[in-house]
Amino acid sequence: MRLETITPPSAFAVMPSETAAYALVVDDDPLVLLVSCTILEEAGYRFFEAGDVEEALGVLRQNGALVSLLFTDVEMPGSGNGFDLARQVSQDWPNITIVVASGRVAPGPGDLPASATFLSKPFTADVVLEHLRRVLPGDQRPASLSAET
Repeated sequence: MRLETITPPSAFAVMPSETAAYALVVDDDPLVLLVSCTILEEAGYRFFEAGDVEEALGVLRQNGALVSLLFTDVEMPGSGNGFDLARQVSQDWPNITIVVASGRVAPGPGDLPASATFLSKPFTADVVLEHLRRVLPGDQRPASLSAET
C-alpha cells in the first residue's frame, strides 16, 4: 500500500484557478470577511485574508507582488485602520487597486490616497462586482468581471 502526503493549501488562500488574480481582504469581523472573500472568489479571485493592519502588511511583505486588489474595512483592532493601510499600500505597492469599505466611517479629506475608492456597507455581491468593474484596470480584472461588462 502506497501512502501519499497531501499538503493542505495555505490557511488564508483559496485557489479557484491557476490563472486567478489575488486579492487581500482585510476585516476584523469574521462574517464580513467570509462574505467579502466569497464575493471575490466568485468573481474569480484567489485571496489572502487578514484581520488587522499589521497582519495585512505582513501578507503584503511576503506576497505583495501577487496581490492586485486590496479590499479593506476601516475600523479594526490594533494600531492603524483601513485608511492608514490604504495610504501605506498606495505608497509601497502602487500597482494594487484599493477599495475601502465601511458602514460607520466615511472618508474625510486626506483619509484615502487618490488611487483608492470607497464602498459603503452593507453591500451586496452585485454592488461589489459593479464597483470592481468600474475601478479595476482591464488588465487586472478577472475574466469573469471582464465578460460581464
